[in-house]
Amino acid sequence: MRARAPAVEWPTLLLLIATYGVWAIGTTAAFHLHPALGIVITGISIAQFSSLQHEILHGHPFRSRRVNEALAFPALTLTVPYGRFRDTHLAHHHDPVLTDPYDDPESNYLDPVVWARVPGWLQCIYRINNTLAGRVVVGSLLGNIRWLVIEWGGIRRNLPGLRRDWALHLAGLVPVVAWLWMAAMPWWGYLLAAWLGHALLKIRTFLEHRAHEMARARTVVVEDRGPLALLFLNNNLHVVHHMHPQVPWYRLPALYAANRDHYLRRNEGYLYRSYMDVFRTHFFRAKDPVPHPLMPGPETEGAADKVQAA
Repeated sequence: MRARAPAVEWPTLLLLIATYGVWAIGTTAAFHLHPALGIVITGISIAQFSSLQHEILHGHPFRSRRVNEALAFPALTLTVPYGRFRDTHLAHHHDPVLTDPYDDPESNYLDPVVWARVPGWLQCIYRINNTLAGRVVVGSLLGNIRWLVIEWGGIRRNLPGLRRDWALHLAGLVPVVAWLWMAAMPWWGYLLAAWLGHALLKIRTFLEHRAHEMARARTVVVEDRGPLALLFLNNNLHVVHHMHPQVPWYRLPALYAANRDHYLRRNEGYLYRSYMDVFRTHFFRAKDPVPHPLMPGPETEGAADKVQAA
């Protein structure tokens, strides 16, 4: 699907440069004008930067992986090392395991057997997290806590590459800390901006994938062409990205428009017309349950144990 890539994909590179510029303005001049303005602008730029990191891990804007990854070196998002983002996201692209709580690193489902053991107060938080409002407000905190706990466990077990990726991430925090030392924005403001950036990204990831018997039908299309589509670099056309992960973001809309019926047959009509439809449908209403609906529950597990014991 992807012909030989140009030496430089200018739309991606120019957007990355602009994003760094907006981030710098948000933490300085905009914060001087009003703290809320600076935090909002910085948060948006952090979300845009994460979307650009997603492009970088798929091989853009240069042919050289080393050059691309040097572009993503500053740790603007604070909690997600680029190398870990790259490795877990590429593992997520193995479509047969999409939504699996164990094999898909980006799944929001839990094993029903595990779910049955979760304390009631935490189940309540997870249910709130399964509404769009909850995912935006609570999800960025809950997701980061889960992520950091899992990563710490991997570091303690010395899993391959984790310590290296986190060491590079800590090095990437150095220019961020040095900049904030001189900038107008204090750390409390930047932490709020980082939370906002993660929260905006939760709008995209909220319903990207659903539990479905067929792997090809698990990935959504949101036919949105507004500012959120730019912020997410057209990953709202998510089934197109999963089928053609090497195609750059700015070519996805034309590819989708030329083959719309094919993609919607492919994903069994998993479609929303816009993010407004997503907000209208799921802002206070869960998209699906927290326990994976296609996995055996505790009753099934218990029955299997009894059969084996017999």
